[in-house]
Parts: sequence; C-alpha cells; structure tokens
Amino acid sequence: MKFYNSLSRKIEDFKPFSNSQVTLYSCGPTVYDYAHIGNLRAYIFVDTLQRSLKYLGYAVKRVINVTDVGHLTSDADIGDDKVEKKAQLEKKSAREIADFYLDAYLKDLKKLNIEIPSLMPKATDYIKEMISLIQVLEKKGYTYITNDGVYFNTLKFPNYHTLSTIDKKGLKKGARVALGQKKTATDFALWKFSPKDKLRQMEWPSPWGKGFPGWHIECSAMSLKLLGSGYRGSTLDPNSVHPIDIHTGAIDHLSVHHPNEIAQSEAATGKKFVNYWLHNEFLVINKSKMAKSQGNFATLNSLIEKGYQPLAYRYFCLTAHYRQQLNFSYQALDSAQKSLKSLYKLVSAISDTQKERAILSKDKQDKIQYYKNQFIESLENDLNIPQALATLWQVLKSSIPSEDKIDIALDFDSVLGLELEKNTLKTKIPDFIKSLVNKRQKLKAENKFSQADKVRLEIEDLGYLVEDSSLGPKIKPIF
Repeated sequence: MKFYNSLSRKIEDFKPFSNSQVTLYSCGPTVYDYAHIGNLRAYIFVDTLQRSLKYLGYAVKRVINVTDVGHLTSDADIGDDKVEKKAQLEKKSAREIADFYLDAYLKDLKKLNIEIPSLMPKATDYIKEMISLIQVLEKKGYTYITNDGVYFNTLKFPNYHTLSTIDKKGLKKGARVALGQKKTATDFALWKFSPKDKLRQMEWPSPWGKGFPGWHIECSAMSLKLLGSGYRGSTLDPNSVHPIDIHTGAIDHLSVHHPNEIAQSEAATGKKFVNYWLHNEFLVINKSKMAKSQGNFATLNSLIEKGYQPLAYRYFCLTAHYRQQLNFSYQALDSAQKSLKSLYKLVSAISDTQKERAILSKDKQDKIQYYKNQFIESLENDLNIPQALATLWQVLKSSIPSEDKIDIALDFDSVLGLELEKNTLKTKIPDFIKSLVNKRQKLKAENKFSQADKVRLEIEDLGYLVEDSSLGPKIKPIF
C-alpha cells in the first residue's frame, strides 16, 4: 500500500510500526455546532481509509477525538472557547452543549454509514494526561509563562516548519496576545489561565493556576496514551512511546494544528510522533472553502430536507480523490443521487436473475480475478476510491455470471460503504408489514382511499415502501 505522506511530500510505501495492528488517529469534531458537509467529507475519507486497510488484511485500532473544551475562536490563542461561547448564547451548560452536538455528529456518521470507532475520547476526560505532558515539556525547557497561559517556545524546536508551509523566519517576534506576550508568532498555548473578568464552566486546577488546556495539547495527550503507549496511568512516560502509524485531518491543519502536535509531542518524548500524515482537501463552493465563518455551508440534515439520501452525499465524495478539492453544487449532488439509484437498480435487477452457480470457464475466472486485482490496486495506490468505484460499475456491466457479480459487488461495498445489500437485495418482509399491506389493499378495494393512505404512511414510518403495480403491491425497504 502506498500513501502520499504530507510530512515528506511524496508517495511512500506503507509500513506499519507493528505487524499485528495499524494505529490510526483522526482529528475529530469540536462539539459546539452541527457539522457541515465539508467537515463530513473528512470522516467519509477516513472511513474509506479504515475500510481499505481492513479489506487488505490489516487490523486497525482507530481513535477519533472529541474536543469539548479548549478550542478557541482564533488560531492565535485569543478569543472565546467555542463550546463555552455557544453555552452562553443558548443559556445552557457547556456539558449540555457538548453532549447535544456530539449526539448530532454521531447521528450524521450513522446516516453516512461511517463506522464509529470504539475509541472516541473526550478532551475533558484527559486533563491529567495533558498536565503531565506539559510538565515534561516544562522540565525540558520548552515552555514559558505569560499573563494568559503557558506557551510552547517553537524557536527551541528546530523542525517546527517540517510539516507546515509557514515561513517561520519571516514572522515577527513579540506578537501581542490579549493577556500576555508571545516570544514568537508561531508559539502556542499549552494551558490557558481562566480569565478574571469572565466566568468559565470548564476549568481545572493545575501547577500553573486554574485554567483549561490548549486545543493542540489535547490531541497529543489522547493519541500518545491510546495509540502511542506513552502513559503509565495518567503520567507521561517518554521511554515507552512508539510512533503512531497514521494521523489524518483536513488540509487546513497543515499550517497550525498538526505542526503544533508534532512539536509538543516530539519535544516531550524525543521520538517520532507519527509516521504517515494524510490530509484531505476541502469541499468548496465556487472555489471557496465551505466554512461556518463564511456562511457558505450546508448540513447533512439540510440535504435530507431537500430530498437527498445521505448516501448520495457519500457517493458524491467517493467520486473525487481525497487529495483533490471537490466542488459542491446541488446539480452535482443530483447527479450523484441519480447514479446511486441507478447502481441500486442495477444490482437489484442482477440479483433477480440469479440462478444456480455454474462452473466458470477459464475466461470468466480470469475476468473475475482481473476486476478484483484492479480494485485492490486502486486502494493500494494512495486510496484511489474513484477508480475503485469505477471498477464496481465495470463488474456490474460485465459478462461474468450474475451470482459472481453480486458477490464481487458486496465484497467491494465493504470498502465503498454504499449499503448495496441493505438497499437492493431481496429482504424478508416481516409478517406484520405484509398484514398492513393487505389491510391497505382491502381499504382501496372498498374505495376508502384516505384510510388506505394512512396505512401507507404507517408502513413508511416502519421503514418500508409500498409501490403499486399491475401485478399487485411491491414492498421494499426504504433506502
């Protein structure tokens, strides 16, 4: 398998640290608002990454963190905490805000058929680990204190610029912050002191004073503990650390967040933090990044309200390589939904023609193996999912037997995640659904159409669609 590694800026062979398991960390949501579909593109990407690794025989240990404190409205370590700010606006507790929007995020993942990892640590549950990490950095001389917090001195970390494209030498010293003074513009907060003129709901005691963690330290502490074996209890043990295999995130993290993670992690442990950095490009609208700050965003629920299936958006994302910008328009989404429905209909039609499996000719065996090899090569080539999707279409339109087409399609769908089996293959209809359909038919025969329509809606609420035909009603699960 080969990946484009943002750290080396080249395609590299993938060699996990351990032969038994791949460790995978993804920057997760800051739970102060609904995720927009640009955010969700990143999670569709990492979902196909995990599925591909599993398909190719790797065991995967995956973490998506949850930022429920410490993410300020500015990368310059000034402004309000996003969760605290939303709590004030909605007159709720910060915990209520974080829990509500985390639940909304998880619902979006489920609708998009994104596998939810068992490890989704909340930053607020790892405060002790963050404090321990900062203490190690302090002992090694990488920190200094200002009026508003404890900062990391990037001048003392020579490789700070390796991942980032920022010209560190061109930045001015003495950049002012609201309650203190940074030595260099790239220096960043490890621990922020609670403001004296505002009440915070989320704050903790620390060796430096009451406050809360910086956004960047959260990811380092949680990833080193859960994937890098870097802690004994809540205390950082630099000697036990090993590199994390893969760290993912959107491309905007290249300039600030990920360089800061590398700096503090490697300064503390003296070891390489991550071997492979994978970044997905933006979803754009008219060449502008989709972002809440610019007001040019849509949520998954807003797409659903317009009549789009969630998996139509997933299909749309699969049509572009993760390192390519993807231009969003409703016209493009219309096309994706039409293609997805055509895919479902084609698989359904093929499944209806299945017969007993015949002995394959050498030519058919070679074709089947060719398609499987082509699919694998697509995955191994820096996760070329658009080519993998194209291979699925080639299989379904090929001359190989129907039974083998279905087997291959379902096999490929374990990576693509379009729920082909659920949405196309014949499903046993429960008896109580059949009973309601019969009841509707009887009401229609008695010209009680309004009552029949109520029964139809009841059936739809239970997850099934009734389609009338000349041969009688057809029952299908709702996509």
